[in-house]
Amino acid sequence: MTPSSRRLLATLLVASAALAQSSPADRHAFARDILTELISINSTDSPQGSVTKAAEAMRKRFLDAGFPAADLQLLGPADRPEKQNLVVRYRGTGSSKPLLILCHLDVVQALPKDWTTDPFKLTERDGYLYGRGTQDMKGSDAIVVANLIRLHQEGFKPARDIILALTADEEGGSANGPEWLLRTHRDLLDAEYALNPDGGGPVLKRGKPYIMELTASEKAYADYTLTATNPGGHSSMPTPDNAIYHVADAIVKVQNYRFPLEVDNVTRVELQRMAQLESGQLAADLKAITQTPPDAAAAERLSAIPEINSKLRTTCVATMLQAGHALNALPQTATANINCRIFPGHTRGEIMQQLTTLFADPQLSRDLFIGLSL
Repeated sequence: MTPSSRRLLATLLVASAALAQSSPADRHAFARDILTELISINSTDSPQGSVTKAAEAMRKRFLDAGFPAADLQLLGPADRPEKQNLVVRYRGTGSSKPLLILCHLDVVQALPKDWTTDPFKLTERDGYLYGRGTQDMKGSDAIVVANLIRLHQEGFKPARDIILALTADEEGGSANGPEWLLRTHRDLLDAEYALNPDGGGPVLKRGKPYIMELTASEKAYADYTLTATNPGGHSSMPTPDNAIYHVADAIVKVQNYRFPLEVDNVTRVELQRMAQLESGQLAADLKAITQTPPDAAAAERLSAIPEINSKLRTTCVATMLQAGHALNALPQTATANINCRIFPGHTRGEIMQQLTTLFADPQLSRDLFIGLSL
């Protein structure tokens, strides 16, 4: 262990000791109160959503707890008032360089009609909490906010400043918070270490802790928009040259296509560790796939398991489809969004070229929209 690693570990241990001074019930109730507030705020990337409201609510929490206003920076693109980020600085002694905790406040859109509970109201049922963002990642946001406030109230003085960035647009949005902050206010985020609570965590198996995941690298995020156009016409005179058919054909090709298998240094170690925890055919397959070359039969079986397949290759899937303007007319435009998670080492342009070759349809125009996943 390096000296800097020992200092970080010591900081976390001291923090844990300070938190132990308050009762578990009190700590739980306080964190849950913060989570309840965060879930109630619609922070989706939509006309009704606002990350800023969530950031302002957390800023008020820190102000009420005695944090100096100067250490609570609410900022973001001037033309996106609903996409403001909150950067909190918990002052330490300065004997070590800062630690950055990177979180996001935005959540994926939720249609209330698709839910059995209100997505923007924290609901407990059968021991589980329901609400948009309970897992990704307002639960972690609430834990970090609650812990920093308690540490401050208990007078804990870390060796390093602790920086918390609560940001907008984790994936695919037009005002990515970390990207904007690094480009315009890098000094606010400069740190020796960066931790992302959304980059792993405990995994349960039959209700018991199974593994603790830590993310060492991450796939790149990209959206590819496919568009087919047609002169249109009356539906009573259909033609095979239908814009919908061209896009539908591309979607089926994506569904049936499997990107090449890849096992890098990170995934090889993970699969080897997983093999030690499993048994039977699964354990044997996990071990066999890390050999050089990987066992083809094992790769085929593991590729049928979505959570493992996603670790083995680039994946692309159709997520949105729009076409037509009338029930009785041939569509003049059809559009589909193909969402891809790109295996480390490949560029978005490289994957776009692979998709272009796969579709091999000159009638499709391709526009690329890229959102950065942090």
